[in-house]
Amino acid sequence: MSTSFFLNGVLVEATSNKTTPLLKVIRDEFFLTGTKSGCETGECGACLVLLDDIAVNSCLVLLGEIEGKTITTIEGLNKDGILDQVQVAFAELGALQCGFCTPGMIIAAKALLMHNPHPTRDEILIGLSGNLCRCTGYEQIVEAVESILPYRTK
Repeated sequence: MSTSFFLNGVLVEATSNKTTPLLKVIRDEFFLTGTKSGCETGECGACLVLLDDIAVNSCLVLLGEIEGKTITTIEGLNKDGILDQVQVAFAELGALQCGFCTPGMIIAAKALLMHNPHPTRDEILIGLSGNLCRCTGYEQIVEAVESILPYRTK
């Protein structure tokens, strides 16, 4: 039995078992590898996706839970070859190094800004707190988010 959902704006059907983690479905069935497999316990944030515009750890969401829902991965933020303003800010301000945590950080920032277009620095820190980065020290990441305030959806 398949599960239908919207993936980056396209209605898709996944054929994996309903108890398969969404992370595995995204990577193995749809070959979207921007969503990273890190800890697989919901602690690192590398696998963040937007589920109906809420950031979730895709390693903790089962395929059977997303019937009819909308999933947006890092690849889905790019519209018609144009990067999302959060992606641009991260690139322009050097808010990445090895890049492993970057997709999750961008998804976390996007979710924060979608729900709070005027976050304070403390709110940005809280919004990104579920993401681990071993390279940047977080300062450039916070600065990238601050650089696009107030956030305006397009």
